[in-house]
Amino acid sequence: MKEKIAITSLASISPLGKNPEAIWRNYLSNETLISTKDFNGTPQFVATIPEEIRQEIEELKKSEIKYKALDETVLLAILVSRQAIKNAGWKKGDDFGINIGSSRGATQLFEKHHKEFLETGKTSTLASPTTTLGNISSWVAHDLKNNGPEISHSITCSTALHAVLNAVAWLQSGMANKFLVGGSEAPLTDFTIAQMHALKIYSKDSSNSELAKQTSEYPCRAFDFTKTKNTMVLGEGAAVACLEVGENQNALAYIEGIGYATDDIEHNISISDEANCFQKSMKMALQNTKLEDVDAIVMHAPGTLKGDTSEYKAILKVFGTSTGSAQANHPMLTTNKWKVGHTFGASGMLNMEMAIMMMQHNQFIEVPFAEKQTIRKEIKKVLINAVGFGGNAVSILLSKDF
Repeated sequence: MKEKIAITSLASISPLGKNPEAIWRNYLSNETLISTKDFNGTPQFVATIPEEIRQEIEELKKSEIKYKALDETVLLAILVSRQAIKNAGWKKGDDFGINIGSSRGATQLFEKHHKEFLETGKTSTLASPTTTLGNISSWVAHDLKNNGPEISHSITCSTALHAVLNAVAWLQSGMANKFLVGGSEAPLTDFTIAQMHALKIYSKDSSNSELAKQTSEYPCRAFDFTKTKNTMVLGEGAAVACLEVGENQNALAYIEGIGYATDDIEHNISISDEANCFQKSMKMALQNTKLEDVDAIVMHAPGTLKGDTSEYKAILKVFGTSTGSAQANHPMLTTNKWKVGHTFGASGMLNMEMAIMMMQHNQFIEVPFAEKQTIRKEIKKVLINAVGFGGNAVSILLSKDF
């Protein structure tokens, strides 16, 4: 890193809530936020945002005529972006870049317009402009009236952390001094969940009594290496962070290292057995850091058999020990998907939020059903992982101090 990159604000909306006190309180609880909801006539495990926040979305729709036609991914992004720049002390019209992406994009609207087309042979005038990939950042830019670049992308589940990488490049090049980055996802639709079931990675009830007992309490068994079936569950949410160049008295944390890599693709959704992409991304992020200085890792760990185990093997390759070891250089391992589900493009930024909160409170959040970790006295450096279909891995090292 040529210069310090400070995270001066982070705002989110997720099943955890939206204000930091509620989010941390939910993290301290061992209860999952995953529930069941009917999709296409069948109950499915999902993690939804609280109803009071959904009311805020409806109010936002009514606040401007053009917002009425926008997808929930865009509306969530607008709400969290407003909060983030307020917390950072930025103002509408300031000079800052925007890079907010999504894995699935305007899923709800796309399905709605496509259904309309199948039934009538016609579609809405706004079907195309409200479902384009650049829809999120462009509408956030419209709302915040920023003077700076606005960029959109979809790199599946590592989208939000790729936004961080992109912003770091802009900031270190001197082409910008501030950047708003993150991801937004509203994937709880019939078609999206059907796609996950088609991949045979989604959590479902089982006739097996022991598995049924496990999934009834924790439907997503992320970081459980005793599970025998895939248990991924979808969640909805959005999260963005404000990044600034240099030291900042309001910094929540600093970005100390960045890493990225892509696996050789053997299958459309594949990742190598030992997640070579994660090995490379973690090593790149840690190239100027002693391994023993990394206190914790917030894993991607989607709750699938291959996804969880391959990332864990990659960590063992990089750090060289197991979770049961007393060696000082093994970090504590955790994930939040057992609680909030997999929010696809927003998940990496929610991982970042969890990491920052653990450093702020100096308290590690464990996965209640997973192997117990050897707790460290202080949490000063946390590594965050995210990876998407095709093995697009990103690792980012955060620290209290640079």
